[in-house]
Amino acid sequence: MIYRENGQFKTTYQADQQIFPIAQDRWFLLGLLLFSLVAVPLIADEYMFRAILIPFLILSLAALGVNILVGYCGQISLGSGAFMAVGAYAAYNTYVRIEGMPMIVALLAGGFFATLVGIFFGIPSLRVKGLYLAVATLAAQFFCDWAFLRISWFTNNSTSGSVAVSNLSALGIPIDSPFKKYLLCLGFLIVFGVLAKNLVRSAIGREWMAIRDMDVAAAVIGIRPVYAKLSAFAVSSFIIGVAGGLWGFVHLGSWEPAAFSIDRSFQLLFMVIIGGLGSIMGSFFGAAFIVILPIFLNQFLPAMGALVGVEISTAAVAHTEVMLFGALIVWFLIVEPHGLARLWSIGKQKLRLWPFPH
Repeated sequence: MIYRENGQFKTTYQADQQIFPIAQDRWFLLGLLLFSLVAVPLIADEYMFRAILIPFLILSLAALGVNILVGYCGQISLGSGAFMAVGAYAAYNTYVRIEGMPMIVALLAGGFFATLVGIFFGIPSLRVKGLYLAVATLAAQFFCDWAFLRISWFTNNSTSGSVAVSNLSALGIPIDSPFKKYLLCLGFLIVFGVLAKNLVRSAIGREWMAIRDMDVAAAVIGIRPVYAKLSAFAVSSFIIGVAGGLWGFVHLGSWEPAAFSIDRSFQLLFMVIIGGLGSIMGSFFGAAFIVILPIFLNQFLPAMGALVGVEISTAAVAHTEVMLFGALIVWFLIVEPHGLARLWSIGKQKLRLWPFPH
């Protein structure tokens, strides 16, 4: 009864093609934004900002980029961590080497250089696909790990191999508190989320999905595989590069190449698999799951062990987390390949009919 479309008439093409055609969805999104801007700062403490909210926002942004490439275009990539590293180090060098460079422009510059690297390593997708493409993008991960570790220019000749940024500001406002960092990341996520949603609904988004479903048939009907695949790599790498810059500048503050290792690439791929391939909403679900599950296990397992009189070590919790991730990925691939986003969609469809049985 609360999620019905009765009386919601669409009399124009614009009304029929809007992102959220159902009024309840629009009100829910507006309420969620108001909650994020008003209620969250009142109820969240510093730990929640640093450990949960800021990582969730940045990883959601990175998952958006991965989902465009893997979920919408069907190009398997294991180099997402490398694109994040390129975005972080390019933004760092732009920020420290150019006097007076605004932080937001530096972050976007990091995304631009990540786009160039993504297009370069996306060229093999024109000839290979599947496992072979995954190996080709894995080469980007190993190459970037080596370059940022061995070439001292990228770290501004730092003797320790790590880089750090401080005195951040955006639009003349100093970013010196967890709340301001949260608002900065939220602003980036909202802008790129709206852009990504409109992209996948546009002509280029339909080309990506045609290439994903059957590239030979897409070429027969006039879609250019070169343009479609490389544009997917470009857009995906740009978003991931901006997320990498935010991860380094806002979340870490000081980092080294190990912060963007191959584990990060697998983590982003797990997000889109669990959250839902080919779904913008799935990127948020996957990021929330990846961020919250380790924190939940670190609190729940020791408490359960103390309840039954068994001491559970930190290593056991870490191993349990890895095993649980693996089991969930297998379960989602077998039972629900479209992930949590599909379960969310099924729930909405049932609400549209409830309480009627048909």
